[in-house]
Amino acid sequence: MMKKIFKMKQKPHTFLLFLFLFILIIVSIVSNLKWGQAPISWRVLYEAVAYQGDSKAHLYIQTLRLPRTLTAFTVGVQLALAGLLTQLITRNPLASPHIFGINAGASLAVVLGLVAFAGLSLIQSMLLAFAGAAFGALLVWSLAGSQQKQHVQLALAGIAVHFLLSSLTEGIIILNQHSTDSMMFWLVGSVNSAGWAELRALLPFTITGLIATLLMLPSFKLLLLDDAVATGLGSRIMLVRSLGVLLVILLAGSAVAVCGPIGFLCLIVPHVARALMGGKLPLLIPFTALAGGCLLVSADFLSKFIAFPFESPVGIITAAIGGPFFIYLARRQGGKAR
Repeated sequence: MMKKIFKMKQKPHTFLLFLFLFILIIVSIVSNLKWGQAPISWRVLYEAVAYQGDSKAHLYIQTLRLPRTLTAFTVGVQLALAGLLTQLITRNPLASPHIFGINAGASLAVVLGLVAFAGLSLIQSMLLAFAGAAFGALLVWSLAGSQQKQHVQLALAGIAVHFLLSSLTEGIIILNQHSTDSMMFWLVGSVNSAGWAELRALLPFTITGLIATLLMLPSFKLLLLDDAVATGLGSRIMLVRSLGVLLVILLAGSAVAVCGPIGFLCLIVPHVARALMGGKLPLLIPFTALAGGCLLVSADFLSKFIAFPFESPVGIITAAIGGPFFIYLARRQGGKAR
C-alpha cells in the first residue's frame, strides 16, 4: 500500500520537473535568438523563425543565431548523454569524457589533422576526433590497470591524461600559428561559428546515440549491479561496456569536432539530473539529455555578455561552474573512501 502511495506522489513530481525543464528550454532558446550583439524586435524574431521575411535582420537570425542555438542544444544533449554513459560504464560518479581524456584526445587529433592536411572537411575532422577520443580513453584505462580502482584514483589518472593531451594540443597550436591561428577560441569550447552544415553533421550521431542508449537500456541497468550478479543474470558485461564506450566516443567525438572540448558539462548535468529524478534510467536518460541541451544554450546566452559586444567562448561559463563542482565531488568521494 505504501509503495502505491509513493508511486502516485512520484508521478506528479516527475511530470512537474519535465514541464519545468521544457519551459526552461523554450525560454533559453528564445532568449538566445532575441538578445545579442544586434537588437532584434519580437516581430522580426517571429517572422524570421517562421521564414516570413528576407531582410538583413531576418537572414541574420536564420543563418547565424538559429543554427548556433540549435547546435548548442544538440551538443549539450550529446555531451550530457556521454557523461551519463561514462558514469554508468565505470560506476564512477567522477567520470566524464572531459575528465577521462576523451575530449582532450579528440581535440589533439583534430588539431594534428589541421596542421598536417590543408582544407580539412567537417567529416574528416569528426573521423579524426573519433580516433583521438578512442586513444584518450585507451590511455586512461591502460594507466589505471585492469583492477578495480577507487573513484578518486581513476579520476586522477584521467586528469593526468587530460592535461598531457591538452598540453600537446596547445604546443602544436603555438608552434603552427600560421595554420591554427583561430583554434585557441575553439579550444576553450565555442559554438560561435556553428551553422546549418555543422548541425546537419551532428544530428545523425545525436539520433543514433539516443536510440542506441534506449535500446540498450536493460543492459545498462545491469551495470548498476555487481559484475558477478550481472553475469549470473546473463549479461555480457565486457560487451555492454565496449558498446557503451563506443557510444561515448561517437557522441563526445562528434561534439568536440564541431564545438571544441567544452568542459565539465558532461560531469555536471548527470549529477543534477540524478539528484532531481533519482536513479531510474528510463526517466534519467531523457531528462539528462534535455537538461544538457538547456544548460549549454543558457551558457551560450550568458557568454555573449561577458565581454559585450565581443563574443566569448561558451567553455568559460561551463568551466566556471564545473571546476568548483568537480572539487566538491572529489572531496565527497574521497571522504567516503576514507
